[in-house]
Amino acid sequence: MAEDGNIARVTCTAPVNIAVIKYWGKRNADLILPINSSLSVTLHQDQLKSTTTVGASRHFKEDRIWINGKEENIGNPRLQTCLREVRRLARKRRNSGDENSNTLTLNSKVHICSVNNFPTAAGLASSAAGYACLVYALAKLYGLEGELSEIARQGSGSACRSMYGGFVQWIMGVKEDGSDSIAQQIEPETHWPELRLLVLVVNAEQKVVSSTAGMQTTVKTSPLLKYRAEIVPERMMEMSKAIKQRDFEKFAQLTMKDSNQFHATCLDTFPPIFYLNEISKCIINLVHRYNSHFDETLVAYTFDAGPNAVIFTLEQQVDTFVEVVKHYFPPEENGEQFLKGLPVNSVPLPEPLKLSIPMDPIMGGIRYIINTQAGPGPLLIEDINHHLIGEDGLAKQ
Repeated sequence: MAEDGNIARVTCTAPVNIAVIKYWGKRNADLILPINSSLSVTLHQDQLKSTTTVGASRHFKEDRIWINGKEENIGNPRLQTCLREVRRLARKRRNSGDENSNTLTLNSKVHICSVNNFPTAAGLASSAAGYACLVYALAKLYGLEGELSEIARQGSGSACRSMYGGFVQWIMGVKEDGSDSIAQQIEPETHWPELRLLVLVVNAEQKVVSSTAGMQTTVKTSPLLKYRAEIVPERMMEMSKAIKQRDFEKFAQLTMKDSNQFHATCLDTFPPIFYLNEISKCIINLVHRYNSHFDETLVAYTFDAGPNAVIFTLEQQVDTFVEVVKHYFPPEENGEQFLKGLPVNSVPLPEPLKLSIPMDPIMGGIRYIINTQAGPGPLLIEDINHHLIGEDGLAKQ
């Protein structure tokens, strides 16, 4: 923690996570307790992350927050919950004699500045990364260690999974106070080094129906959601086993089936919710035809609450599948880099493969691709040059 001009500053980063067994629907909206457990892969922060600086000073008159360069309302109930709960935990540990607790900052107001290096609210789990980063940074400011996913969950449900790297499950829990609804790492990010994720950004605009509003309507109106809650426990066990055994075929098929069922519950909602668009459906068709051509499951798709696809595959398939995507979704010549993240090699596309996918190319259907892999949980940034809050206590321009 850096202290300059009576301001204590901490900067951290936190990752995006992509659920392969989806969370959709709350049994308690206030505490954000889910109706089913879920499981996700944490994406590497070299490609996708939130960065948050928290500053504390006895000279600050009030708590303030800036998100992506714009000051926002600190009175947001979920923000307030995270601030209150981290401070409560810090006071509790201070009163119990924890020497790491920072009394000075605990009695001060905080200024928070957060930025994402990816589109916010476009179905790329920006709230998960943002709240995980906020909770982790506050914990570092106050000298807190240990289990924090319960607090992150109260900011954004899936944020609890972004508190860990690699492969993470969010246990739904059974207690009314939510104390057992926490995230746990199944395997670290080093467990499956060949696994790759391709984020196909179809639309970076903010979605029409937010996840929070969509869940509320689905819980009230969808009979299919009740059925889904009954079958998820077995799926969780199967998915965990597939990950531990690095069984890509099983992992891939479960991922696609769960994504499809999640979006089926959205359609079963009344009025129905459409997170997928026509490009999303073309990507689904492309994946199934690609797998059919090779007569095995080599790639898998999943879609969160938005049109953007995340493709799972193994490292040796990346080059060929990216060529297929480029062929059927030719990039627009608008100056934007089409391939981002880990390097991808250009390879010739076999003619039989093209013939097995009878689709007309759609120019600009995919804006860009991010090639990434599983990565670590939140990180503390030691370099003071990365602070987003200046020595004046305000967000840097």
